[in-house]
Amino acid sequence: MIKHVLLFAVAFSVSAAEKRSADVVIYGATSAGVAAAVQAARMGKSVLLIDPGTHIGGLTTGGLSWTDIGNKVVIGGVSREFYQRIKKKYDDPARWKWEKPDQYYRDDRAERMRPVDAMWTFEPHVASEVYAEMLAEAKVQVLTKLRLDLRNGVRKRGNRIATIVTEGGAEYSGKMFIDATYEGDLMAKAGVKYTIGRESNAQYGENYNGSQAPHRHQHQFPDGALVSPYVVPGDPKSGLLPIIDPNGPGEIGIGDKRIQAYCFRMCLSRIPENRIAIEKPAGYDERDHELLLRFAETGKYHNPSSKYDPIPNGKTDTNNHGAVSTDYMGANWEYPEGDYATRERIIKRHEVYQKGYMWTLQNHPRVPEKLREYYRQWGLPKDDFTSNGGWPTQLYIREARRMVSDVVMTESHIIAKQYAKDSVGMGAYGMDSHNVQRYVTKEGWVRNEGNVQVGGFVPYPISYRSIVPRKGDAENLLVPICLSASHIAYGSIRMEPVFMVLGQSAATAAAQAIDGKLSVQAVDYAKLRARLLEDKQILELPAGFKRPEGIDRGKLEGIVLDDKDATMHGDWRASRASSPFLGPEYFHDGNTHDGKTRADFTVGVPKAGRYKLRLLYPAHENRASNTPVTINGTTVRINQKNAGEWIGPFQLPRSFTVTVGNEGANGYVVIDGVQVVEVKP
Repeated sequence: MIKHVLLFAVAFSVSAAEKRSADVVIYGATSAGVAAAVQAARMGKSVLLIDPGTHIGGLTTGGLSWTDIGNKVVIGGVSREFYQRIKKKYDDPARWKWEKPDQYYRDDRAERMRPVDAMWTFEPHVASEVYAEMLAEAKVQVLTKLRLDLRNGVRKRGNRIATIVTEGGAEYSGKMFIDATYEGDLMAKAGVKYTIGRESNAQYGENYNGSQAPHRHQHQFPDGALVSPYVVPGDPKSGLLPIIDPNGPGEIGIGDKRIQAYCFRMCLSRIPENRIAIEKPAGYDERDHELLLRFAETGKYHNPSSKYDPIPNGKTDTNNHGAVSTDYMGANWEYPEGDYATRERIIKRHEVYQKGYMWTLQNHPRVPEKLREYYRQWGLPKDDFTSNGGWPTQLYIREARRMVSDVVMTESHIIAKQYAKDSVGMGAYGMDSHNVQRYVTKEGWVRNEGNVQVGGFVPYPISYRSIVPRKGDAENLLVPICLSASHIAYGSIRMEPVFMVLGQSAATAAAQAIDGKLSVQAVDYAKLRARLLEDKQILELPAGFKRPEGIDRGKLEGIVLDDKDATMHGDWRASRASSPFLGPEYFHDGNTHDGKTRADFTVGVPKAGRYKLRLLYPAHENRASNTPVTINGTTVRINQKNAGEWIGPFQLPRSFTVTVGNEGANGYVVIDGVQVVEVKP
């Protein structure tokens, strides 16, 4: 195997079987790896940044250009510096070849597109330029095409890694090692405990782990979109279409080894002079897109522009959206533990699927003409991913291995029931898991399972102990990407700016461990914290943030039903943005007032009689003032701008239904629960 080195942004070849050493050896030139390398070099340590491939920068340079982050105020240090450098690039008018800045920064665009001190949307090649400059300034050597030997690639002395060995026989020794890959290969081969898939809710006292078939989300087949999963529609004997799990969906809240779906974050251009047509890929199989075709034929296919997020120069960062989209759910379960051949096969399969998905939408006669017309305006960019025909060179590995260490970040940390006192960075995104599987309902229709989107959290600290292994596993290894977290907590942490933050913190700890001749577990947190703050990391909740308040269900009189007790129809979305609320979250209708979104609470009372009711929800000025609530056939209107008030009394039977809808609503309709109390004579 020939290896390449990026030295001061210049690549050249060297001998494949060399032996080299450095203070800090970083495996994985992802965003976290780059940030770690820059920080270690700035702290005066010799650094080797080794990547198994050739793509530098991970998803940040691989198409994820519409930066996912819940609150930008908690992004500091090297990470914020990167986004500040992005802004400086776009301050140059020459950068705007295909679009004028005022066209891009117009008032109706999302807030994240309007830079202040930093810019959070960008073209992939601009991100690559910034990373190359930062690495060159820090004089970091980047060695590419060096894959860890998955059988004998880690040599240890006691509980310390001494050397890593590549497939070609090259050996790299270090005092400290950082696994900055999305897969966690170095961590795993070093004997560190890890897990894959979803834990049961019971394991860590969570609500959103394990199988989540009933969870309402926008990436589900909408009500009325009945799509058959069978090769011959309606005929189970004909067999299932591809990537539908005959064993799904599993018991609610019970864990499994399924992982959330992968996709490529496509950079698409609508500028004719800068557009490459998407052709039908070799290996295209129409059966892979039969669900798409059937879904499109229902007339309920999602708004096609909904996740074509605009980045400069008439391009997009195109992400998965809707019931059938770019996520190739169920096709990646072998990836985390797969050998290189298995992973390459999976990556290629995703490429063929996703190109085929786009070609189908643009060309297939079963796709309605209006949809085809919309999709035909898009193609791959000529000026991004130029070595790969405009196609991204990084698959979105949303989740692979996750370390199990002394501290496991869980849902409790995200919702502030627990608070890490040894912070090395802040998370700020909602709990976000993409779908993991497709299954067949008992009625014989296809459904998606695994998508969870629960937002509205205040920023929370990420524990230092979650990025270091247990002492008995490895004493000189840090893991900023495949860190110790449950599946659902990882869904909040796994954002590229946060990976950069954790990469910098890992490198700082590595340098201090070297200076003190310590294990990473024995690093003095007070000293680590002081240096992180000196380097402009943000480690605690900024002033002005208020943690959400909960309602104690036990203190409410009468019969209380939570939103989880309701049968939901339409597109309800979980949130924690306002408080107080009952349980882990509340739900809102997205201000759609479409008349299709409703929740039915079936209430049982001890005896027929007169009862008053109260709808539970956190009030806010953006709520509907005329939310329709129907109690056993009688409809009243509730002003949700104000706190819930008692309505009634009503003469009610022992069992009745309370329905909250959104038809004709003039704002957000919110449900959190229903309280029913008997009115005594």
